[in-house]
Amino acid sequence: MNALDLIWMIPVFPLLGAAVMLLLGRRLDPQGVSPQALSDALRAELAAGGPPADHHHHPDNHGGHAAHHDPAHHDPAHHDPAHHAAPASRGLVGIICAGCVLLSLLLSILATVQLAALSPRSHEVILYDWIAALPMALTNGQVATLNAQLGFLLDPLSAVMILTVTGISFLIHIYSIGYMQHDGGYYRFFGYLNLFVFFMLLLVLANNYLLLFVGWEGVGLCSYLLIGFYFHKKSAGDAGNKAFLVNRIGDAGFLLATMLLFVTFGTVRFTEVNAAVAAQGDALALTAWGSVAVICFLYFFASTGKSAQFPLFVWLPDAMEGPTPVSALIHAATMVTAGVYLVARSNALFRLAPEVSIIVATVGAATALLAASIALVQTDIKRVLAYSTVSQLGFMFLALGVGAYWVAVFHLFTHAYFKALLFLGSGSVIHAMGGQQDMRHMGALRDKIPTTFRTMFIGSLAIAGIPGLAGFFSKDEILWQTVSSPLGSQLLYAVGLGTAALTAFYMWRMMFLTFYGEARMDAHTAAHVHESPAVMTVPLLVLAAGSILVGWLGVPKVFSALPPLFHSFEHWLEPVTSPALLAAHDAHAHAEHHDHAALEWALMALSVGIALAGIALARWLYLVRTDLPERLQAAAPGLYRLLWNKWFLDDIYNSLFVRGLTLGGGRLMSTVDRRVVDGGVNGAGWLTKAVSSLSMWWDTYIIDGIVRLTAFTLRVVSIPVRLAQSGSVQGYALAIVVGILVLMGIYGRN
Repeated sequence: MNALDLIWMIPVFPLLGAAVMLLLGRRLDPQGVSPQALSDALRAELAAGGPPADHHHHPDNHGGHAAHHDPAHHDPAHHDPAHHAAPASRGLVGIICAGCVLLSLLLSILATVQLAALSPRSHEVILYDWIAALPMALTNGQVATLNAQLGFLLDPLSAVMILTVTGISFLIHIYSIGYMQHDGGYYRFFGYLNLFVFFMLLLVLANNYLLLFVGWEGVGLCSYLLIGFYFHKKSAGDAGNKAFLVNRIGDAGFLLATMLLFVTFGTVRFTEVNAAVAAQGDALALTAWGSVAVICFLYFFASTGKSAQFPLFVWLPDAMEGPTPVSALIHAATMVTAGVYLVARSNALFRLAPEVSIIVATVGAATALLAASIALVQTDIKRVLAYSTVSQLGFMFLALGVGAYWVAVFHLFTHAYFKALLFLGSGSVIHAMGGQQDMRHMGALRDKIPTTFRTMFIGSLAIAGIPGLAGFFSKDEILWQTVSSPLGSQLLYAVGLGTAALTAFYMWRMMFLTFYGEARMDAHTAAHVHESPAVMTVPLLVLAAGSILVGWLGVPKVFSALPPLFHSFEHWLEPVTSPALLAAHDAHAHAEHHDHAALEWALMALSVGIALAGIALARWLYLVRTDLPERLQAAAPGLYRLLWNKWFLDDIYNSLFVRGLTLGGGRLMSTVDRRVVDGGVNGAGWLTKAVSSLSMWWDTYIIDGIVRLTAFTLRVVSIPVRLAQSGSVQGYALAIVVGILVLMGIYGRN
């Protein structure tokens, strides 16, 4: 079986699952009457006759601590008996959708194995021409025809992405079967998940920028559907709208960049763009802020939307309004990785625009530090992880900005495992706590939910950068690249190191508040805390194993005694991330390796020491001296208020863009419409009326006056004539006779 020729089927399987849910979902999962459609009295009556209060441990309404509860676990639909008495066919929903993703995963593995045997490691499948436009003039004066295929490219980069997307998504689908079991809209949820996976796979397998944009827009649509899954909640609807609108801003940059890309190179196909860059690279690199730099800047701006970087990161923390599996899918395997993938895929262009790469690194470092500082004071367990994702994405863009493209993809790969683990683990905690998300009402859970605790323990060690776990290898390599890369700097390294310390602190603050110390929940919740079912804990165990093992594929070169397998990740990505640089730099890098080894070991020890110090400080503040956090908060209320209010960025954006640009602009446009547009119309009407009045006066008194004066004059002048001209025949005859007699008398006398 030649799986390489079937790579187009990888995204098709999830699409088929989504189509089945669209066409047959209601038959497989009949929906009861939504409580939102019932009166308060009838809803209360149904709730009173519903399942016991401890069934699935969900609270019974949206009130109280709604801001600190997972919507999946306080949806009133949980108390609709129709949802608890689920038909047997409902189980087919999860099996079909998870099975479709499993088929994509198996085909991805087989295709990747076959790709590894190729030389060069690249395979392209083109089904047909999708877009063929009229010839257009390029910036160099030549004429080219825009041609975009429905084509799929499998190379080392897209292979890593499809394995990550399908592998993590499959585990999230399995977890969701248990987590969403008692939710309304069960088939709709799984249909959206499958559609999300389809668009993400289309994005990473596309062989050109236009087809990539279809997947890019598709994941934006699915994020809107899934974040706003509980559409009867205003906060969920607002979060979905926020994600959709913020991403539209970045998407404008993508379109502009793609247009400029075509008029510069005459193609939007990855392989052809790379070939053109290789042929014209020296000439293109001579111009600072030329067309290539603008293209790169616009693509990066688009990435700040999808991958939640400053200034467009504000939507991602609110994405936790969706069910926890959605948060895991968005934060770990799909959407937020799209921007990182776009820049890594376009690395040939970014190498020619160092001025843009500096911006990428600076924004990445600033975002990482900004988000980490906000995470320090969060009390919602999912919100801590949300800001952690923003911060870790900042690390990835820091690596991209200093030219370490393979390291950014490596961190994307390792982050997918421990971030999916942490989000799904938080869902297990929320499940055990009856929907409670506020860590101030947790504590002492490690013995009550041991599997969740142990797996989250591993995930927290991994993200903190403790040696031996996946996060250590990728994070430490990023820090090393900020020092060793020509585009790096000591400032970028200092920011990265400080962010790593904050990461270790806030992650273990979360662990200590959740699993250690004294129990702070009410007696009823404490009595019903229990471990999640196997369908939820088995994915946690698999992800925990991945959080330990996958990092060993990218061990730093200073571990030179290890076999080549432990350095395989970098070598696997070399054909994509550094093809033109290998011959020129390999010998030089080998010569400098021993000179830099001591420095790398020292910096590695420093980063580990910083991480351990962060963990120790969190333990001191939240287990030993538990009074200190409140005292520190009271001592620096301004700083605490700044961090608690997320540096007031939401308020600033609301003032500038929502109330200012949008509402204020709307009021301005209303004024312009009323005063200028309507004023112009009304003024034109008044002017027309005034002119018509003047015309009427002129016609009445001047034109008609002249006519009447002429008539009067003629009438006066005609009086003698009228006296002579009586119209009487007898008078005329008499006048004639008299005249004749007079004439005869005159002439007769002579």
